[in-house]
Amino acid sequence: MQAMLGAYLPGNSTVVLREVPMPEPGFGEVVLRIKSSTICGSDIRCIYHQHLGRGAEGYQNVVAGHEPCGQVVEVGQGCRKLKEGDRVVAYHISGCGLCYDCRRGYMISCTDPVYRRAYGWQRNGGMAEYMLAEEKDLILLPEPLSYTDGAQVACGFATSYEGLQKAGVNGNDSVLITGLGPVGLATAALARKLGAHTIIGLDVVPERMKLVKELGLCDHIFPSDKEADEKIRALTGGAGVDVAIDCSAHPDARNLAIRACGKWGRIVFLGEGGPVTFNPSPDLMHGQKTLYGSWVSSIWRMEELIDKLVSWKLHPDRLVTHSFPLNQVSEAYALMASGKSGKIAICPE
Repeated sequence: MQAMLGAYLPGNSTVVLREVPMPEPGFGEVVLRIKSSTICGSDIRCIYHQHLGRGAEGYQNVVAGHEPCGQVVEVGQGCRKLKEGDRVVAYHISGCGLCYDCRRGYMISCTDPVYRRAYGWQRNGGMAEYMLAEEKDLILLPEPLSYTDGAQVACGFATSYEGLQKAGVNGNDSVLITGLGPVGLATAALARKLGAHTIIGLDVVPERMKLVKELGLCDHIFPSDKEADEKIRALTGGAGVDVAIDCSAHPDARNLAIRACGKWGRIVFLGEGGPVTFNPSPDLMHGQKTLYGSWVSSIWRMEELIDKLVSWKLHPDRLVTHSFPLNQVSEAYALMASGKSGKIAICPE
């Protein structure tokens, strides 16, 4: 049997390349030649440093990478739509397809303990030359979009789009984004296309703030510090922003997002992990604010986003600051863990 290379994350801030058998498609499955696989911050937080995940974030010693995009090279029996040569992006959680959440398209929330398996977490993912995927988990990637565009839709951009849609961001809104990592960058780019008239970005990493400024994603960028709340009030005539989206998961940033949001405002928590403490009555209830928790996306919303990206002529790959071949995947993860980059892509070819 032919072998291929795949990247594993054993913890302790290391990456290991191993030879693994080439995948063979079963019923309803296809084999993808991976063209681009981007690194997600959750991989760094939950797997790369140490295996803290439980349940949905329980890494099961599989090929890493849950943001894969590639081309179909082999089709198994029972497939109804895809054919060899199709360009596809993967919804990165394969659900049972029968529970309440799966039937709504939210396989991220699949409740089946056996059949819910995420690519790169509980089943082999995209940090390899080839990947086995179920046809039902794949969405066609239109020709105007690159494979790296598609890889970012697999998780980061779809996650941002879902949160923005829950908050109903439109041309009436000023938007605050706390945390300008890859998800924050995606949120800013999409908020602009949805019509937000003012976008304010906060972070503590100078390299990130410099990148946002170079890309022109925010109207105002400044450090997330003790003066940030006052600066936001000054920019909004004392009213606060209409929508605040936290992409950092830091307790101080989450608190700031709640406080900096004006009356009748909407707050979305996108960043994973970490606690937060606030006083519900003065911080939320008395201001008639709404707080949304948003976890990844539905597959139908992800497909909608792909169509929107084409019509908007918005290319997520412009947020990629570094690309690496598969044999340099260790250097790629180390750079991502430093927080001093934008999005990072692994392109096996």
